[in-house]
Amino acid sequence: MQRRTLLLAAGSALVAAGCAKNADSGGDSATLNVGQISNSVAFLPFYVGEQRNFFTGIKLGERPRLGTGAKVAAALQSGSIDVAGAVMTDAFNLYKTNPQARIIGTLVDTYYVDIIAGASVPATGDKAPIADRIAALRGRKIGITGPGSGTEALVKYLFQQGGLDTAKDATLVNLGSDNSAALGALSQKRVDFLSFFQPVGQLAVAAGAGRIYLSPAAGDIPALQHATHGVIITTQSVLDRKGDAVGAFLRGVAKAEALIHGDAAATSQLLAGYQDTMKPETVSALAPILQREIPASPLPQEAGYSASVTFHQQSGLFPAPPGFADMVPVDWVSSALNKS
Repeated sequence: MQRRTLLLAAGSALVAAGCAKNADSGGDSATLNVGQISNSVAFLPFYVGEQRNFFTGIKLGERPRLGTGAKVAAALQSGSIDVAGAVMTDAFNLYKTNPQARIIGTLVDTYYVDIIAGASVPATGDKAPIADRIAALRGRKIGITGPGSGTEALVKYLFQQGGLDTAKDATLVNLGSDNSAALGALSQKRVDFLSFFQPVGQLAVAAGAGRIYLSPAAGDIPALQHATHGVIITTQSVLDRKGDAVGAFLRGVAKAEALIHGDAAATSQLLAGYQDTMKPETVSALAPILQREIPASPLPQEAGYSASVTFHQQSGLFPAPPGFADMVPVDWVSSALNKS
């Protein structure tokens, strides 16, 4: 009886050890919880990876749309998610409270937020010099996703460039990240402008609710055209516990980005599924834009990071953002991407 008890105990210990190993090693039974702010186009690679079964060797939990970068940071801090699709502003905000914050992948290497004008704004100024278009924002109601977001950051940056102050020279209206709510606020003239991520500008044009007034990605703001914006963030503690699973996820994103770059027809088809309210002509217009904006590889680049640092300093949001080496574990990312 004693021998049988010992054998059972030993067997239970082996099973427990095996479960612990699988849970933390990124094996088939490892569950990785991935969140994102919204269904903006920055997170198309996540959708593509799911649809094409690129996330092999891991089990993905539910992928919540958390609405704001602040909620993404809170979810990472609490451990309810392991990895998040976010923007650089969110990464810097997280780093302020948790120096273990890490950027492990690039999703969009241009600032993909647009300023969108509604019907209350005369179209006669749409082709004016950039300085005049910025000046025309003064005294207006501008819809953003929320405080501390990349959408607010763009408004602050533009106002700083024009010698204005968002606290005194405009009214920022928090609308959350729902596309329909933003377009409704614009069409009902509850706001004069939106500062919103793609594809809200394209949807506004298609619906006749507004027009793209300023677009960093289109070159209107040259300093932001090649600034890293959409990113994959996590924490060092997650990398220590679930590094293999995170690496497998990152390799799936790499395959998705390669597909987006190399197959225009597949990109259009997948984009139509991801943004299923878009009209076919809007999908056709947006797909080639995304092929330019989404990098060929998720490996973060220091030049794009530095451009984003400068933007956040000039906007007044972060006087001293962390350095590239402090936020980006380049060797880990390179090793993860090179694993078969």
